[in-house]
Amino acid sequence: MGNEVLTRPPGGAPSVASGTAPANAPGHVEQHGLDYIAPSERGGSPVSLFWIWMSANVLYLYFVIGGGLVLLGLSVVEALAVTVVGNLWWAVVGWLAVSGPAAGAPSVTIMRAMYGIRGNRIFGGALGVLIGLFYEVINIAVGTFAALALLPLIGVEPGVVGQWSVLLVVAFLSFVFSVYGHGTIMALAPYFSAALALAFVVLGYFVLTAADFSYTAPEMPAGERWALIALGYAIVAAGPLSWGTGADYSRYLPKSTPRRGVIGWTALGGFIPSAVIGSLGVLAATAIDMTDPQQTISEIVPGWFTPVFLFVVFLGTVTNNVLVAYSTGLYAQGLGVKLPRAATVVVTGAAATAMAGWLVFAAPSFLDTLNAALELSVSVLGPLVAVYAVDILLRRNRYDGVALNDESRGSDFWYSRGYFIPGIAAMVVGTSVSLLLVNSTLFVGPVAAALGGADLSAVFAPVIGGAVYAILWRTTAPFKNPSLRPGAGAPDAHRMETAA
Repeated sequence: MGNEVLTRPPGGAPSVASGTAPANAPGHVEQHGLDYIAPSERGGSPVSLFWIWMSANVLYLYFVIGGGLVLLGLSVVEALAVTVVGNLWWAVVGWLAVSGPAAGAPSVTIMRAMYGIRGNRIFGGALGVLIGLFYEVINIAVGTFAALALLPLIGVEPGVVGQWSVLLVVAFLSFVFSVYGHGTIMALAPYFSAALALAFVVLGYFVLTAADFSYTAPEMPAGERWALIALGYAIVAAGPLSWGTGADYSRYLPKSTPRRGVIGWTALGGFIPSAVIGSLGVLAATAIDMTDPQQTISEIVPGWFTPVFLFVVFLGTVTNNVLVAYSTGLYAQGLGVKLPRAATVVVTGAAATAMAGWLVFAAPSFLDTLNAALELSVSVLGPLVAVYAVDILLRRNRYDGVALNDESRGSDFWYSRGYFIPGIAAMVVGTSVSLLLVNSTLFVGPVAAALGGADLSAVFAPVIGGAVYAILWRTTAPFKNPSLRPGAGAPDAHRMETAA
């Protein structure tokens, strides 16, 4: 289990020219899913990770979140600080991505090392699908709202059937590129990134021109203000914490790819657009009503830019959903579903489309629903990301991609009846602590209530979850035996069976 990734292609996989493999060629449906990517099928540079994460995060949602911080009652300085600090979690997303080249496998496959074959179907596959569906639904909803606001500006007034048709078109565009897969996504990412970034640069000019830099936040007791700062931090942190899927996009890189490049380019690709666009949202909130920015943005931009802005909102949600849907399809395979990756993307996409229909046309308040879901999602996302990050550290990023795809009872990752107690215990403890500390629209934990509403879930839950995992990992079979830990020099073959 602690050995380096094996270099033999599984099942006699065909050897191909360096760089591009037919199974991952742009414009063709990717053939790989949870399986191991052989060295002969890998290539590229970590710089490509910057573009893929940039394209997914030049996103209007961050603009809304930034404005929401001011609506909570934070000052401009406080909101800007929360935006920057909360997005520092992108460094952890970069750290998780280093497991991709090491294992040659997606994140949900690698997570079998943390929860066991059976346990991962719950804490990897099931949770991943739920989280993925949530963000797919949000993206479809935001894209639909933008398109519906855009159509009247070009002389189209859609009726009920037309509105549902718009939602279906947004959903189709969100999922079609995900069906094609990794190669197509990587090929298109730089173009999407450039177009979206240019539009937000123009928006930034108008926002900076209109911003009220003398804006004063409402007066409130110091304790209440710190509680709101903590709540805002939890909302912002939910963005990067939702991306525990870095290996999905780095697994085609050669095993020898420097870790520094994988971490840096992944983190920068997520952090720069998230922090910058979130900051623009903060400044815009000093000049317009951010409860409905798609309508009020016209107050600070010229008439010609309003349709451009709405189209950018639409396009950004589609590009973000491309990555979300791709990873959700992989997570669905992690449930043990015997369907090709492309098919799981379609199935989960259909479910997300149905739920988005409710959110767009039936939910009482989109913004309240969004904030409540983001606040509560940290309860699970924090410990989940922490367990993954600590596992990479404890194993020294040594993952056997071939062994990870063995789901039999004799697998190295079968552990105890298919479950690895340290990972499961860390998730249960971390999530429980988070629920005690959370302060959301739907639920306030007892500790948060005792602290005057301060939401410390995004601060302590990951730390506690990661610490529990590290302690139990070292005191539970097989790793309670130091000679069986990764890098200890023990023989590779049948080490788990011997430990048992």
